[in-house]
Amino acid sequence: MFLPASPDCGLIDSHCHLDAPELDAIRDAAVDEARAAGVGQIVVPAVAVANFASTLAMRARYGCLVALGLHPIYVDRHLDDHLGQLEAAIVAHRPVAVGEIGLDFYLPGLDAARQEALFVEQLRLARRHGLPVIVHLRRSQDRVLKYLRQERVESGIAHAFNGSAQQADAFLRQGLRLGFGGAMSYAGSRRIRALAATLPASAIVLETDSPDIRPQWAQAWPNRPANVAAFAALLATLRGVPVETVARDTTANTLSALGLSH
Repeated sequence: MFLPASPDCGLIDSHCHLDAPELDAIRDAAVDEARAAGVGQIVVPAVAVANFASTLAMRARYGCLVALGLHPIYVDRHLDDHLGQLEAAIVAHRPVAVGEIGLDFYLPGLDAARQEALFVEQLRLARRHGLPVIVHLRRSQDRVLKYLRQERVESGIAHAFNGSAQQADAFLRQGLRLGFGGAMSYAGSRRIRALAATLPASAIVLETDSPDIRPQWAQAWPNRPANVAAFAALLATLRGVPVETVARDTTANTLSALGLSH
């Protein structure tokens, strides 16, 4: 079991799809491995109505934090009544955030207009229920920012951030924290590493996006939540601070982003 979310709980993996089928055979071992590595809590975001139940099962089984939302890459699977089902699930189960939601302008064949319509409605839902958001923004940072401003959503996490320094500043001014993880481990990711080294300590949260975004050094697939400890060590090296400082700051940032600060 993971620990209650608090400043003393240890590292937090702010984005882990623990219910993913790729983890079925190793899930218990992956949780034990994460706990042994000092990971005290993880956030499990849903991606569609079809996996709300499995996401919530992670909370029941392991004590995880959960978010509920409709992911943009599954836009063709989201039916007209799924927004209503999402709102009903939020009322019934009270997740810590609405997510994973957002826009994906990288994968071909996704209906951009429908993505944007679903995103706006989910932002409004988040505001209506006083919840932060966990946003997907692949090749869509500026458009995501546009809608965050338009709908006056001012808390949450920009997942797997890979934008410019100017975009980073804009998300921070909007009240979001920025998620850093596997991409930071690649030596060729110079912009991401430069941001990780220079952003304010209050800006960054750690994430694995398990089972996806495998770190450069990991040969085993799938990616596992224990890798957040290695990301903390890497971030400490990039910033020139003790890993304990990174652990303290990123945990505090995650709690603040999700409205869980005490």
